Amino acid sequence: MRLSNQLVLASLNRHKFEEFQALLTVYPEITLLPVEKFIRNPDGLQSVEKHSTYLENAVAKARLINQGCHYPALGDDSGLEVRALQGRPGVRSHRYAPPQPKKSQDQANVDLLLSEMKGTEDRSAAFTCTLALVIEGILIHATGTLEGKITDSPRGTHGFGYDPIFVPTGKTQTLAEMTEAEKNQISHRAQAIHSLMAQIKSHGLLFAKP
Repeated sequence: MRLSNQLVLASLNRHKFEEFQALLTVYPEITLLPVEKFIRNPDGLQSVEKHSTYLENAVAKARLINQGCHYPALGDDSGLEVRALQGRPGVRSHRYAPPQPKKSQDQANVDLLLSEMKGTEDRSAAFTCTLALVIEGILIHATGTLEGKITDSPRGTHGFGYDPIFVPTGKTQTLAEMTEAEKNQISHRAQAIHSLMAQIKSHGLLFAKP
C-alpha cells in the first residue's frame, strides 16, 4: 500500500518542525507539511494534549489532524524524565513552569528544574519521544530514548527546551552545544523516527515518491 508522500506534523512547535525536517532528509520521498496549513484554531490541537502518557498524547494529536486533512499525520509527544524528581517533568515537560512574563517558557522550565535539583547528587535523566502515525485507520507508533544527566547550569545556544542542561551519556557537551547534525545522530527523536520508518516498511507500507 502506498501512502501520500506528504506528511503533516501535528505540532505547533516550530523548533520541532525544523528538527523533524532535518531528520527526514534521509527519507527524500517524504515532504513534511506544517500543521498551520490545515488547522484554523491552534487551541484545538493543544486541548487534546491532556493525557498522562506520551503515546496517548501523540495519538490524540495525530488523529485530530488526520481527521481534518486526510493526509498521513505524525503526532509527537516528548519529555524529560529526571530520576531524582521521580520522573518529573515527564509529559508536562513543555508546560512544567507557570508562565512568566519576562521569560520564555523554555527558560522558565529550565530555571525551575535547576532550582528543584539544587544540591542533588543524582543528576541522571532521560529524554523520551513517542511518535504516532495515523492514516486511513492505521496507527503505527514508536519510541526513542536518550539517556544522560542534568548539568548544574545551562551551556550552549543551539537546540531548544531542556537542551542546554542535558549531557547525553558518553558525551561531554550538552545538546545545546552540539551542532544540529551531531544532535540528530543520537537524539530521542532521531531514534523514534528511524524506528517508525522501519515499522512502516515492515507493514508493507511505502510513501509514494514525489
